[in-house]
Order: sequence, then structure tokens, then C-alpha cells
Amino acid sequence: MNNKFDALKDDDSGDHDQNEENSTQKDGEKEKTERDKNQTSSKRKVEQFWRFYSHMVRPGDLTGHSDFHLFKEGIKPMWEDDANKNGGKWIIRLRKGLASRCWENLILAMLGEQFMVGEEICGAVVSVRFQEDIISIWNKTASDQATTARIRDTLRRVLNLPPNTIMEYKTHTDSIKMPGRLGPQRLLFQNLWKPRLNVP
Repeated sequence: MNNKFDALKDDDSGDHDQNEENSTQKDGEKEKTERDKNQTSSKRKVEQFWRFYSHMVRPGDLTGHSDFHLFKEGIKPMWEDDANKNGGKWIIRLRKGLASRCWENLILAMLGEQFMVGEEICGAVVSVRFQEDIISIWNKTASDQATTARIRDTLRRVLNLPPNTIMEYKTHTDSIKMPGRLGPQRLLFQNLWKPRLNVP
């Protein structure tokens, strides 16, 4: 026996099983403590966000043309941002009167990590327009079809959307390449021009 560890190897008393149990128990306690810390930290972040959010004007109370952006720290709400450039967004067009409830449900689902896609969610946007409102959720990787499908399904559930709701996925590279993009004016002109049918 060269050292105290050799003595333990030769010991058949069964005490080493007890030591293994104690070690496993301690590891379990450490994991639980770490989980508790993370939950407390997350709860604190949600409470802090809610204090801020409760004083904001709701999207449905805005008039005219307005956008709210809620993105993770360090990510800009721009297609060209490193976190967004390979991603895309799910777009849902809402009739007037639904934006406030849908926006609140969406951001609470994001904060509560209900999408279950890790760090894939970049942020969300609600766009208040004259005839409709638009909600979109941005993700990092447009090519990951399984993740984009999971985001779509969670979004449908969280917003309690009817099965026939049209949801459009658009990659940011497609948005950047769009020729002649005029921004808000284009939407306005599309809404103003509606073909008329003369029916006898």
C-alpha cells in the first residue's frame, strides 16, 4: 500500500459505497441550488420587466403608424445585425383590437421561455398600422426548419390563433433583397388602392 487511496481500494468493508452515495447526494443538492438560483434570477428579471411594462402604452391604444421592438440585450432590431442576418421572422396580420392582448401574450411567452428553442429567439415586433396590426417574432436561423416550425406552433398556441390564421415566414435575406422596397409608404399605397368590381 503506497498511499491512503490504495488502502481504500483493498478495503472490503463497504464504506466506499456510502461515500459514493454521499457524493451523489451532494451533487444533487448542488444542482438543486443552482436551479433555484436560476429560477430566482429569472423571476427577478420578469418582475423587473413587468414594473417597466405596466407603465407603457398598449399597442391598441396607439394611433397612426407605430412600432414596438423587444429584443434580447445586444441584438438590434435590424436585419443586418449579426444575430439576425441568417434568420427570419414569423409574421401575423391582426385585425384592429387584437394587438394589445396578442403582444402581451407573446412577450410573456418569450420571457417565460415557452418556445423551448434555446437562444434561437432574437426578439419581437408589433407594428400598429391604420387598417391592421402586425406581430412578428424574429429568430436566428432561418434554415433550421424544425426550429421555425416549433416557433410557429408555439406562437399559434400562445396567441390562441384560430386554425385558419395565415402565418407567413420571411427570411431576412429575402427582405434585404426585395427590390424597390419603400417601407411604410408601400403598405399605405397597397391599402389605399383596392380594385373595384362593378356588379350589376
